[in-house]
Amino acid sequence: MPKPMEPARTTATPPDAPPPAAQPLAALLKRGRPLVMGILNVTPDSFSDGGQFLDPKRAIGHAEEMAAQGADILDIGAESTRPYGGMRPVTAEDELERLKPVLPAVVKLGLPVSIDSLKSEVAAWALDNGATIANDVWGLQRDAHMAEVVAARSVPVIVMHNRDEADPRIDIVADVEAFFARSIAIASEAGIARENIVLDPGIGFGKTPEQSIVCLAHTATFKAFGLPLLVGASRKRFINSVSEAPPDQRIGGSLASHLYAVRHGAAIVRVHDVAETVQALRVIAAIEKAAP
Repeated sequence: MPKPMEPARTTATPPDAPPPAAQPLAALLKRGRPLVMGILNVTPDSFSDGGQFLDPKRAIGHAEEMAAQGADILDIGAESTRPYGGMRPVTAEDELERLKPVLPAVVKLGLPVSIDSLKSEVAAWALDNGATIANDVWGLQRDAHMAEVVAARSVPVIVMHNRDEADPRIDIVADVEAFFARSIAIASEAGIARENIVLDPGIGFGKTPEQSIVCLAHTATFKAFGLPLLVGASRKRFINSVSEAPPDQRIGGSLASHLYAVRHGAAIVRVHDVAETVQALRVIAAIEKAAP
């Protein structure tokens, strides 16, 4: 006789149950595969999707969608940091007004949440309200209090290379390396544990399109610091310089860039197109596993 079927297991969470705890970044990095960080811009003017998720309900819905698509981390920002096209700085109060209706709900999804802000006041609020990673596009070198905020909470920090202006005359790889060395020294002086530092070469920030390509090509070079690397090439302007297309039609260039970066040592990729990136990474992993 056939065995009686077991009752279907339910994964529904009781209404009064606490939200699932997000795994620490260190644990995720030990999984042995690249991590996908989904971008959530709660802004009116981000270069690719500005305004699409300014409404809190849409923002939360998009976060839920990225989580369902396989994102490992959700990165939420409330100020556009686009390097070209008239970025409009906002106050810390403006950022917090955009974040407060969104971030707590995103935290409840149970994934690690990164706060993308160059202001220590904003980072402190977000970290005290469930975010577990600080993402500083100025690598601890713009806001004098950012390092102490990160150190006091013992959380990972993403240190991104940046410049006020692109200079085509410089050796961009040497510039990135010198910037990273300064940021690591600032982190050490503030008491940030070295294992809590992630490096990001800042594709598209303070660089010509050609320099962004050079930085991608030197992904393996930046591994010399012995720290995890994050690469965020998603929909960036350099793709347009190779194959002309508006931001929302640069998925192919984004995937090519991130697959190259992962192949050469990147541990995390920061992307707009989560489902496509997760699929591409799974397929390339399957092919490499079957390779003779």
